[in-house]
Amino acid sequence: MENQEFAFAGKVLNGIGMLIFNLLVYAVSIALIVLAFTVFGGWADDVAATVGIVLFIVSIIMSCGFVLVEPGEARVMMFFGKYRGTFTRTGYSWVHPFLTPKKLSLRARNLDAEPIKVNDKTGNPVMIGMVLVWKLKDTYKAMFEIDAQTMAESKASTDAAAAGAKTANIMNAFEKFVRIQADAALRQVAGQYAYDDGEQEGHELTLRDGSDEINKELEAKIDERLAMAGIEVIEARINYLAYAPEIAAVMLRRQQATAIIAAREKIVEGAVSMVKMALDKLSADDIVDLDEEKKAAMVSNLLVVLCGDDTAQPVINTGTLNH
Repeated sequence: MENQEFAFAGKVLNGIGMLIFNLLVYAVSIALIVLAFTVFGGWADDVAATVGIVLFIVSIIMSCGFVLVEPGEARVMMFFGKYRGTFTRTGYSWVHPFLTPKKLSLRARNLDAEPIKVNDKTGNPVMIGMVLVWKLKDTYKAMFEIDAQTMAESKASTDAAAAGAKTANIMNAFEKFVRIQADAALRQVAGQYAYDDGEQEGHELTLRDGSDEINKELEAKIDERLAMAGIEVIEARINYLAYAPEIAAVMLRRQQATAIIAAREKIVEGAVSMVKMALDKLSADDIVDLDEEKKAAMVSNLLVVLCGDDTAQPVINTGTLNH
């Protein structure tokens, strides 16, 4: 989309100097009006009063042209409904009094989205939340591509306390727009990946393990959706991820079972290697000559001892090997 934002190119004067000049005009107008009713007479009375009134009106009109811009702010200049540019010069300035400046904040804002329930790639419901850092980049799109002004005016009309905070209402309208679009992008990205790889073979990108790649994709999706409003995404990250409460207990048991199976595999692997070492040692040192049946019994006993959860209770055989 073509960039229609441009810098304000109208006449800009120093605000302090114009304030002093405006105060002088105001003082002269008051003085002329007072002198017209107290000192002058005849035609001079009418001339002084007329000039004083004109200067007083001019002073009031001039006072409408003062603009104070802080760092990180901008003014969208409107002249009877027509866009005249974006004013970003910081400090106290004076511009044409018939221009209407609309205040916008260009500072970075933080959005901590509440966790929402979505279905992952495998259909499991998960709770996922994110934190988003954003700011306005294109003031023209922000003011005229989305209906933030109408939403702000609607809030001001229904909330008397907010009537004098139109700028805050506009920024809140932007934040609402960002929240809705970020929610939609988060649902789209979360639905493309599984929570974890579970029992699947091979490595597949998951929500739990692929944080960097998924965060980059989430940031790109949100930035794409917010570009139409002139909003730039600085950072987007998933900050909360968990199974939904209705399946959390089942998934916890599955994870526990997976951990137990993995631990058992390690125990059996170690026990087999220890039994092999014991048989090889007995054979190498010629300590005892065991036939296949005795070896099988010994292997069975050692595996029971090494793989059992409880401590084995030894039984001493006081007879022969066969009895």
